[in-house]
Amino acid sequence: MKYSNKVILSAAAWLLASSAHAQVTVKDPWVRATVPAAKASGAFMLVQSAQDARLVEVRSPVAGMVEIHQMSMDGGMMKMSAVDGIDLPAGKPVALASGGYHVMLMQLKQQMKEGDTVPLTLVVQKKDKKLETIEVKAPVKPLNYAPAK
Repeated sequence: MKYSNKVILSAAAWLLASSAHAQVTVKDPWVRATVPAAKASGAFMLVQSAQDARLVEVRSPVAGMVEIHQMSMDGGMMKMSAVDGIDLPAGKPVALASGGYHVMLMQLKQQMKEGDTVPLTLVVQKKDKKLETIEVKAPVKPLNYAPAK
């Protein structure tokens, strides 16, 4: 079967446009392990969007409640509070890490054990208000784990 250059170029352009739909990437996701009675843990990762967007929600079946949090220092006191989302500037990685923005997994349904994997669903709102979901499998790391900088 022969295809014209026009058809081939159109197909290539479509493929490039389709790959742009996978605009948000997640690198190095992980969840902190817990002791048996703990009811909360944190999830951390590096999120990057090809276009301006906003992380507006995170879900996980391992927790009764999941919130996006920000940790900050206020007069020498560490404060943690829920936020309604995190801006993802085009092309710039945004770290969800200890000491800043992160995901809180609360009302845990089970202990987070080192070596387990936690499913997370990130919901990102694009500039056109359309929502994109990203499925992430985050390994559980030890309580004392600190990622390399």
